[in-house]
Amino acid sequence: MYADIPRLVFPTVLDASGGVPLRVQVREGLLAAIGDGRLPPESQLPTMRELAAHLSIDLNTVQRAYAELERLGAIETRRGRGSFVSSAPPLPDPDVRRAQTEACAAAAIAMARAQGLMPEDVARTMLEFLQGNQ
Repeated sequence: MYADIPRLVFPTVLDASGGVPLRVQVREGLLAAIGDGRLPPESQLPTMRELAAHLSIDLNTVQRAYAELERLGAIETRRGRGSFVSSAPPLPDPDVRRAQTEACAAAAIAMARAQGLMPEDVARTMLEFLQGNQ
């Protein structure tokens, strides 16, 4: 069952300060949980209405996030049954991968700016982090 998925994926509240759109935060939170195995293939996701209520955000925001995840092939909606993590999430084509990378970078910069950090410092720290985790 999926009762604990919202707490598992979103242990803290979303940042509604405007730095990163809520739709992007929801999408990226679910993508991260799929990528690191917290949401394994075939896991049923909460209904859009349940997730919106849990996160205290508008239903349309969750609908847009789920639609984007479906377009990416990360989840699939089964009529009358709900939304599930795809059995084998596809590898994105290079253009999609580039767009996802740019979205992640833009989100990191927006969050850094919202906290008064310099994008250059964030970039340097990310590079150091990546080099240390290879």
